Formats: sequence, C-alpha cells, structure tokens
Amino acid sequence: MQQDLMVTKRDGRREKIDLEKIHRVVIWAADGLDAVSPSEVELKAHLQFYEGMKTSDIHETLIKSAADLISDAAPDYQYLAARLAIFHLRKRAFDSFEPPHLFSHVTKMVDDGRYDRHLLDDYSEAEWSELNDYLDHSRDMNFSYVAVKQLEGKYLVQNRVTGEIFESPQILYMLVAACLFADYPQDTRLSYVKRFYDATSLFKLSLPTPIMSGVRTPTRQFSSCVLIECGDSLDSINATSSSIVKYVSQRAGIGINAGRIRAIGSPIRNGEAFHTGCIPFYKHFQTAVKSCSQGGVRGGAATLFYPMWHLEVESLLVLKNNRGVEENRVRHLDYGVQLNKLMYTRLIKGGNITLFSPDEVPGLYDAFFADQDEFERLYVKYEQDVSIRKQTIKAVELFGLLASERASTGRIYIQNVDHCNTHSPFDPMVAPVKQSNLCLEIALPTKPLNDFNDENGEIALCTLSAFNLGALENLDELENLADLIVRALDNLLDYQDYPIKAAHTSTMSRRPLGVGVTNFAYYLAKNGVRYSDGSANGLVHKTFESIQYFLLKASNELAKERGACPKFNETVYSKGLLPIDTYKREVDDFCEEPLHQFWETLREDIREFGLRNSTLTALMPCETSSQITNSTNGIEPPRGFVSVKASKDGIMKQVVPEFSELKNQYELLWDIPNNNGYLQLVGIMQKFVDQSISANTNYDPAKFPGDKVPMKQLLQDLLTAYKNGVKTLYYHNTRDGATDQHEDNGGCEGGACKL
Repeated sequence: MQQDLMVTKRDGRREKIDLEKIHRVVIWAADGLDAVSPSEVELKAHLQFYEGMKTSDIHETLIKSAADLISDAAPDYQYLAARLAIFHLRKRAFDSFEPPHLFSHVTKMVDDGRYDRHLLDDYSEAEWSELNDYLDHSRDMNFSYVAVKQLEGKYLVQNRVTGEIFESPQILYMLVAACLFADYPQDTRLSYVKRFYDATSLFKLSLPTPIMSGVRTPTRQFSSCVLIECGDSLDSINATSSSIVKYVSQRAGIGINAGRIRAIGSPIRNGEAFHTGCIPFYKHFQTAVKSCSQGGVRGGAATLFYPMWHLEVESLLVLKNNRGVEENRVRHLDYGVQLNKLMYTRLIKGGNITLFSPDEVPGLYDAFFADQDEFERLYVKYEQDVSIRKQTIKAVELFGLLASERASTGRIYIQNVDHCNTHSPFDPMVAPVKQSNLCLEIALPTKPLNDFNDENGEIALCTLSAFNLGALENLDELENLADLIVRALDNLLDYQDYPIKAAHTSTMSRRPLGVGVTNFAYYLAKNGVRYSDGSANGLVHKTFESIQYFLLKASNELAKERGACPKFNETVYSKGLLPIDTYKREVDDFCEEPLHQFWETLREDIREFGLRNSTLTALMPCETSSQITNSTNGIEPPRGFVSVKASKDGIMKQVVPEFSELKNQYELLWDIPNNNGYLQLVGIMQKFVDQSISANTNYDPAKFPGDKVPMKQLLQDLLTAYKNGVKTLYYHNTRDGATDQHEDNGGCEGGACKL
C-alpha cells in the first residue's frame, strides 16, 4: 500500500509518507485556478513514488506531473505547476515556505560574499525594515511554470556546482531596485525603490538577463550588447580580437564590424606581399568568440558586418553554407550584410553592382555611412576609373545570392546603413552608425581600436529593458514607467564596471539606453486588431509615439537634474530634430494616424536642456524575459497557442496570455498570409524607435507553387522593408511543418542581447 511507503526527509530522517500533506499542498496550489484537477496531478505523481524516496523528489514529481498537463485546453496547469515549484524553491532556499526578514537575509548574503557589500553600506536597518514590510511575497504566485524554471536556471543567486538556491523572486526584484537607486537622496530613494519594485514584480517592466542575474552581486557588468569595430591593420585586428574575448567572458552578445578589412590580393608594403583577404581574419574572430564559455554552458555568439560592395562579397555570403570545406567557411558566426539605396536602385533598374576593396577606393567606405550623396558620387567615379581593381556583377544575381543564403541558413541578416544614419539620433558627419549588434536592434557609433588601450577608439555598449505592453491598462501609464526605467538604467551606467577603456569612454559620453517592448501579440489580440490586415496600424502608431515621447521626456527631465550626456552635441537632437522629422515618409501611405503628444514643447525643452541619453529605444527579441513575464516574444506573432521551450530541465510548455478568452483574436505566425502587414507595423514602429528593431521575415513554402518560395518574393520583401524605412532584418524563418510550436532561441541565446 502506498501509505506504508517510507520516505527520506531533507535532514536524512525516514518516516512514513504523508499523503494527506501532499494532498493539502496540491489543493493549495490549485486554489482559484480554472479547469485543473488536483486528483489527476496526485494520481500521475503517485504512480512514480517508491520506497525510500526523498521528500524533495516527491515534490519535484508533483511539479512535473502538473507541468505535463499544461495544454491549450487546460492552460492553468502552468500556474499550478509554478506554485508547487515556488513552494519547493522556498524550501530549498530558506528551509521554510516563509522567506526571512530582508535585513537578516541581506546581512547573511553579504557576509557570504554573494551580495554586494554596498547594500549594507548604503541602506540602514530601518530602511531594510521598511522595504521588507513593502515587499509582497504573494506575487511569486503570479509566475507561470516556465518563468519559475527560468528564474531557477538563470536569475536567482545560487551555487551552480551544488545546486543550492539562496533567494526568492520577490527578493531578487527588491534588491535590484535597491541597487539601482542607492545613490538617490535618502528622502526620495525608498519611494523610487518601491515604485521600481512594483513595476518589475508586477511585470510592467521587463529586465534583461545581465541585470536580473547580476545586479546585487559583486559582478558589475550588465550591458547586454557590445559593438566592436575593426580597422584595416594587424594592430586593430588584434585589439578587436582581445576585446571580443574580454566581453564574451562577461556574457555579452557581440557585434563585429569587419567591413574595412581589405580584400584578398591587395598589395602590402608597396607590393612586398599581398593580402590574404577577409576569411582568415573572420576565422580569427570566430575563435575569439568561441574561446570563453558563458556560464560554462556554451560559447559566445557574434554577428559580423560587411558591405555588399566588398570585393570578396561572393565568398563572404556563403560563409555559413553547409556546402564547401572548412578552409572557405566560417560557420559559427552570423553575418550582417550592409546595403543602401544605391544597391537597391541598381536591383530595381536591372543594373550592375561593382565590387571594390575598401582600401583601394579612398573615402568610399566612410561615405557609405556618413553621406549618401557623396557615396554615390565616389562610387560612380571609381566605377569609371580603369586603374582601380574591381569586379562587376548583375545586381539581381548578387541579391539573389544574398536572398538564397539568407533563406537557407536563416542567419544572414540585413542592415540598411542609410536608414541607420538618416533616421538616427546621431549626426552621421561626426558620429556615423557603421554596424549593429548580435540581434540587429542596436545602432550606435563606433570607432576602431588601434590597440587594446586606445583612448580614441569607441566600443559601443547598450543597456536594455522593455515595456510589457500586455500589462498596460492605458498608454498614460508609460509616463511613470518611462521615468523609472530611464533613471534606473542611467544609474546602471555609472554603477557597472568597464573592462575596456574604449567602452567606458563611449558609454559615459553618449549614455545610450535601449528600451523595447514585449507581449506585442497579446497587446494586439486584447485590442481586437491583427498583424496582417492594417487594423493594428493606428494603435501601433499611437503606442510607439507614446513610448518614444515619454522616454525622451524622462531623459530630458533627468538632463535638467544631472546634465545632458557629454556628446549631446553630436546628436541631431541638439539641432532641434526629432524622430518625427526624419522618418521615411512612405509610412504615411499606410498609416494616417495623427500625432497625439506635445512634440513642439518637448522640442524646445530638449533644445534648452538637452538629453541625458543619446538613445532610448531598441526593439530586441525578448526571448528569455518573455518567459518570466508570461508574455509573447517581443513583437513577434506566436507560432502556436502553446509554445514549447527546450531547456536543460526538459521540454516546458507556455500558453499565450488569456488564451481561453482571446483564442479567436490571436493571429498565429503561419496563419499570416505574407510579410506585408508585419513589415508595415515594423515601419510604423521604426518611425519612432531611435535605434533599430529585431524584425524577422517568415515564409511557409506550402503557400507557394511547388512548395518553394519564389526568389521574386524574397527580393520583393527586402525592397518592401527598405521602402518602409526598416533599418535591419533579423531572422529569415521558414516553416518546416514539424516544429510549429517550437520557439527557436537562435543566436541571441549565445549572448545577452536578448532580454
């Protein structure tokens, strides 16, 4: 009989199994949930009990039994499993369901070297008591099962060797808030701490992995994205490689701009030797990227950028291709191909694209980013110069190769460098944007390092966060949330450490932030609008107008208190320009929504006081944080109502928010007929977003003759994205019919640029 089984307690004692206690715990976890059966959970678990079983294993069996029942027919099992998991987590962390008093907990953790000592130096025992009284541990019951497993796996402070966990989620949120506002005056800081705690623990704001896992610990590197530009010299190449290693070891996602490196065959030292070309150096960067494992789990990840007109482009476009041999492939990097209007124009007009080595066409590479008219003048001039080495290829052939490799690998990305500079916070004549990052949403100025300690080089970092659109009751909430996140992230820039001087110099002078959004698909569903038919265009315009307006307003208010960023003069804001002045006017053809905010008043305030932060928005994938807040990923439509997440704990299921009520309102990815509606929405967002957007293109071959996506369609979508003012394109997703519900973590999983 099962009630006669002997079990082993946490302290090693053996006693008879207490089935009634197990029943009470499951009943407690099921309270208030719809369509869940405690008896079914218990029955599934009981079948797996055995003599001498540890009580901790019994609890894990209950959790797994509940998690296995998660489905679109019974989505609340994800909360039943989560509550059981929280109960288990607290017992592991505190040997009790009731968490300890905050002051005693922080004191112990500081003494053990797990929390940063400044927490005790900066806050008094009385302040900790006030925060302890404000902390609401019942919010732990709002997590889904996937969220609790992510917290256990990545975010909670723990001993990864022994598996010990030392805190609960609410303590995490409160301590992050306490760290980020520790330098505020004593008469206001507890108010900010409480407000920020509420915003994050109630899922209004979503924080990135480096902040959630690192802030409050002695580790102090929290920037999610690192942009490193390489010059065309061995010293610069070596400095770039060293910088990559340094930041990969800090768990950052890397963007590498290697477009300036000369082509194979270029003369060196007046012809004494000839250059080996790009591929050997790309391999060198690949080795640097993979040299350090991140948390002992996997190697780093990077996206490398180069211009489409590079003389070696035909070899570079196939570097990820599975055909070929190791000598002519560099498969463990992703690639961003840089385009501009001239390239697209040559395609449309059936013309040719001429390829050059950047070192042999003076001024062309710099003009590619800084001045589009000058680029075209020089490009045509060099095309006609018979003394310059070059190669000519039909534009349709080169674009066809690009589109084909993008389709077959999914990971050849697009950067429209003209849009990144003509619709940018930065004056391209003095601070051009020459690359993006691992996930294609950051657009910041960089300068190559001539050596590792180069004071004139510029490594760009960006610190991320996101608004959870699904948690907003109305757009007016954004004003308070924008104020909180700008202050918190701006403080973080001063709070964190900088392993490389060029990164510190750049960050302190530009103070860039990147606030994005998550839960966009749920936001559309609950507002009764769709991706595909234009019905969401007005709502998206109003929403992203409010986001950028309130973030700019918050940064302007902070500039009044603390001063504008030192290189504010290198922004177009200093000239009185705003995003509403420089966007691609084609957006007006499919969105007639008027402006609703007080932009002219803001324009004058920015003219007078400046901005604390040169950038404020970037729309990142939000792969991990969407699981914490039980949200749909970033701006993406879900592939299915139940997403399957693969992790070291096995397969985990997450159901879209409010599935039972909104099932008919959601538009699933593969139900969307084409990319047009989605690319319109991205264009509307880009009107206001000052950096860029991790936007994807998606294709279901079954919708096309012969189950093959025509090349014409691939090229048309590139042109549509460009016409809509889209700065970057991230993944090319192709439906394979077998993994509709599976969410691919993709390249961002290797770094922290995902939220």
